[in-house]
Amino acid sequence: MPPWLATRMATLGRVVVEALVLHHGRDEVLRRLAHPFWFQSLGAVMGMDWHSSGITTSVVGALKRGLAPVADELGLWICGGRGRHSRRTPDELAVVADKAGLDAAALARTSRLVAKVDNAAVQDGFQIYLHAFVVAADGRWTVVQQGMQGATARRYHWLSEQVRSFVEDPHSAIEGAPADRPLVNLTDARAGDARTLITGLVQHGPDRLATLVQRAQRERARQRDADAPSDSTGSDDDAPHLILPRHHDVRPKDVDPRRLHGTLAAACAAPAEDFEGLLLTPGLGPRTLESLALVAEVIHGTPTRFTDPARFALAHGGKDGHPFPVPLKVYDETLRVMRAAVQRARLGQTETLDALRRLDREARRLEAVATGQGVAAYIERERRLSPHYGGRTVFGRAGETPAPRGGRRAPRARPPARTDATPSSPQQPALPGF
Repeated sequence: MPPWLATRMATLGRVVVEALVLHHGRDEVLRRLAHPFWFQSLGAVMGMDWHSSGITTSVVGALKRGLAPVADELGLWICGGRGRHSRRTPDELAVVADKAGLDAAALARTSRLVAKVDNAAVQDGFQIYLHAFVVAADGRWTVVQQGMQGATARRYHWLSEQVRSFVEDPHSAIEGAPADRPLVNLTDARAGDARTLITGLVQHGPDRLATLVQRAQRERARQRDADAPSDSTGSDDDAPHLILPRHHDVRPKDVDPRRLHGTLAAACAAPAEDFEGLLLTPGLGPRTLESLALVAEVIHGTPTRFTDPARFALAHGGKDGHPFPVPLKVYDETLRVMRAAVQRARLGQTETLDALRRLDREARRLEAVATGQGVAAYIERERRLSPHYGGRTVFGRAGETPAPRGGRRAPRARPPARTDATPSSPQQPALPGF
C-alpha cells in the first residue's frame, strides 16, 4: 500500500466511522463491519483495488490507524490485525478492557475461540492469517478474519449480537471463492450429531478412537464404489450471495447504472435550499460532490445498496488504475469536507452532515427517473481528466502511467476542454474547484 494512499484511507475511514457513530451509534458500526457487501464497498470508496483480497488487510489497517487517536472518545477500538499483529490481540484487548471496565479474560477467550472455529471447526483449506477484533465500550464486538489458500482468500465475519452459539451457525457471513477441496463445516446446524459424537470419542480416549477409525476404513474400502449422494440442501440456500468477477478492471456490467445515474443526478442538481450547508463549503465543486454522494451512501445506505461494490470505486478510483487513477485533488477535497462536517457536528452544528444524508436520500429518489452517460463513458471521462485531478496509481502519476492490468491504456494527458460537462448538466463546466 503506497503511503500517499494509506494516509488518505486512514483519514476517510475515521470520518466515515465518526459520522456513523454521530448519526446511528456504535452498534451500527459493528453491524456494518460484519456485513461483507458493505465492507467491500468501503474498501472500494477508499481507493483500494475494488475486489482484491487486499481490501481486507487495507481496510482493517486503515481503520485501526485512523481511529487510534479518537478510539477512547468514540468507545470503539480495533485490536489485532495481520500476521504478528493478530498475536497481540489478547494484550490489546486487556488494555481496552482496563479502559472500558470490561472482562479482559472473557474477551481474550472469545478472540481465541473465534480463531479456533475458523481454523479447525470450519475445515475449508483456508489458513487464517488476519484477525481483527473490534470492541465497543459496552462489550459488544465484531470480528473480521481472513484466510488464504494459495492465492485465494476467504473472509469470515462475526457479530456478537447474532452469536447464539460459537459452534452452531455463528457467522454473520463468509465471503470468498468456493474451496477446491471437500468442506468439513462442524458449525453447520446439521452437524449437531457429529459434534456430540466427536466429543464422546475424545472422552473415551485414543484406543477407542483408533478402533473406530480402523473399522471405518475397512467399511469404506468395501463400499468405495457405492457412496450415497450427499444432502445438498442447507440453511444458507436463501442467503444473499455477492459474486465478484475474476477480471480486474471495472466493466459496465459490474455497476448498476440506475444507481449511478441517481447519484450523479443528485450531485449535479442539488437545490441550494436543501443542501446549502454543503454547497456553501468554499471550493466545493461538482466532481467532489459526486464522490461525497457515494461516501454518503456508505454512511447511510441500507444493506441492499451494496450489491455492486464496483460502483463505489467510481468515487476515488483505484490504486492499480481501475477504474481510473486515484484523483488525489478530489480525494483531498472529499476529506476536507468530511472532516469539517464531523468537527462541526461534534459541536452540535450538524448542518453539513445532515446535508450529506439528504444527498443520499435524493440520489435514491432520482434513481427511478435519472438518465445519463453509460458507465464506460463515465470511466473514460475520468481517465481523460485524471491528470487535471492529480490522478495517481502505484505505477506513477496520470499521464505517465503504463496501461493497468486488464484494461486499456489511458489516453495521454491533455488539457481538459472547457465545454466538458457533467452527465446531467450539459452547460455546466466540469472543472470549477473540483
